[in-house]
Amino acid sequence: MNLNFKKIGEAGPAIVILHGVFGFLDNWLTVGKAISDHGYQVYLVDQRNHGRSPHAGGLNYEIFANDLKEFLDQQNLTNPILLGHSMGGKTVMEYAVRFPDTYEKLVIADIGPKSYPIHHRKIIEGLNQIPVAEIENRQQADDILAEYEPILAVRQFLLKNLYRKEEGGFGWRFNLPLLTREMANVGAAIESTQPVEVPTLFMRGDRSDYILDEDWEGILEIFTNARLDTIENSGHWIQAEQPKAFIASLLNFLG
Repeated sequence: MNLNFKKIGEAGPAIVILHGVFGFLDNWLTVGKAISDHGYQVYLVDQRNHGRSPHAGGLNYEIFANDLKEFLDQQNLTNPILLGHSMGGKTVMEYAVRFPDTYEKLVIADIGPKSYPIHHRKIIEGLNQIPVAEIENRQQADDILAEYEPILAVRQFLLKNLYRKEEGGFGWRFNLPLLTREMANVGAAIESTQPVEVPTLFMRGDRSDYILDEDWEGILEIFTNARLDTIENSGHWIQAEQPKAFIASLLNFLG
């Protein structure tokens, strides 16, 4: 699998960043540039069935972790820093469990290893109601999606995936039929019988319920060298809602 990616910066330690469900690497361009300005090479990666990476195969963390391993081998990246948000964070955790001693540090943004119930049912329903081959502009798509998702910022995030096809009409950057069928896999638990002992930063938004206080004991059972930063005035999308605080927390952890 040849994943689509963008590299920012030519020198310094390597950081590989993985987006969440419905996302793609463009969501991380601003943060990636800011990190590279502090002396890092940043690799922004489209996960399989998202962005401009191939729409193929299934949707589970074994597949995603193997894709990440192949990507690191292709780029000759030895012991990089791995950062993932939400679904990307689960990918990083699964990779860490499967491929020990191949990374320097881990950063997990607003997700834990526990199992989560299916999220985004209404969003999936709304996205499937948009006739992308027939609409003439994004506003028509937004009008339909607004019946299922009232928050404008969320709709704008989702509709960034809408692109105009050369042969006419629009298409999705993500694999909507696959996401519709296999969304339950996005919440699957990450399990390990061996501890992950490398330095690990978990970040959460103070208005998010993805990492609860009572989850921390379970996180430490797997990630024994972990610390938790809570970003104020932020929900689930920390890097978009509080980018300065997100970057400050990351750089402080990296030292």
